[in-house]
Amino acid sequence: MDKKRILGLVEHVKINGHPVLAKIDTGAKYNSVSSNLARKLNLGPVVRRVRIKSSHGYSKRDVVKAKLSIKGKNIKALFNIAERSHLTYPVLIGIRTLKKGFLIDPSKKSRTS
Repeated sequence: MDKKRILGLVEHVKINGHPVLAKIDTGAKYNSVSSNLARKLNLGPVVRRVRIKSSHGYSKRDVVKAKLSIKGKNIKALFNIAERSHLTYPVLIGIRTLKKGFLIDPSKKSRTS
């Protein structure tokens, strides 16, 4: 069994090999990536469209597959594409990914991978 990796609330991750800061969010079910970053990384093709509930209500979002690396663990992950330019972090990692071998320590200050 893999040893659980401990994450803080913000972590350096890699999406398709490109480093980026991500917010670790146990309140979110799914991973999300900003539309600007998705374009920059040329993520795609769209594999499906989903209905997402957020604090602003419901919206439909495209979903893409990507290779995600967190703390040396490589995962094939799905990301919904959202407008996140007004938010601090372009990537959000949700509980469906976090269940794959991660523990969250909110007091952890380190943001190294």
